Amino acid sequence: MALVDSKPGRHPLVLGLCGAQGSGKSTLAAALVDAATRRGLAAAALSLDDLYRTRAERSVLAREVHPLLATRGVPGTHDVALGLDLLVRVEAGEAVCLPRFDKATDDRAPEAQWTAVPGSLDLLVFEGWCVGARPQAAAALVDPVNALEAGEDADGHWRRWVNAELAGDYQRLFARIGVLVLLAAPGFEVVADWRLEQEQAGAGVMDAGQIARFIQHYERLTRHILAEMPDRADLVIRLDRDRKPLAIVGRSS
Repeated sequence: MALVDSKPGRHPLVLGLCGAQGSGKSTLAAALVDAATRRGLAAAALSLDDLYRTRAERSVLAREVHPLLATRGVPGTHDVALGLDLLVRVEAGEAVCLPRFDKATDDRAPEAQWTAVPGSLDLLVFEGWCVGARPQAAAALVDPVNALEAGEDADGHWRRWVNAELAGDYQRLFARIGVLVLLAAPGFEVVADWRLEQEQAGAGVMDAGQIARFIQHYERLTRHILAEMPDRADLVIRLDRDRKPLAIVGRSS
């Protein structure tokens, strides 16, 4: 894979990997790390999911900002300061411990369970459902996109707050990405099936009904990403509904 051999500008290379839930980000990230390691490069992967705020922190947000923030996922529910600190230290060649989030308990794992990564990395794959995302225009926030927004965010406070968070320190975090890759789903309509498959293959915490509600938290920004990111990502891998690549397009193509 040419991407794992490239070292443009900043070292180590921080490769951002964006894709809807269940699109195969973690699988591809692991493959990239494995490919880099076999080439003699020092590589590791960090998931945006592992930067989620603790359950207690999200409970505070739910009380003080909006009840929907009790659910992990959207911008504002991640510890961006922790992510920035990690990337700055990795870029400085320091050894770090990458956090881990336990989705079964919906809380950050104890530090003893974090993953130790040696210094002098050549490649850090930073993957997540909204990695590299940009905020929406204010006008796009007016109308709800699904039943969750219509029923539980009728005044738009939650989505405006989330968008403002994305426009803030998340952009500083994403600015540290050297190469941005998008796994482009054929449309949001496949995400429920993908997320259900992912759940059934893993811990199996949520059933189909719970997943259907859960993914509505992600719908607005996922649709926005699929519409605007392909024109600026360094590489777009277009997937069919079975997650098979239909086309791979570089920005210079």
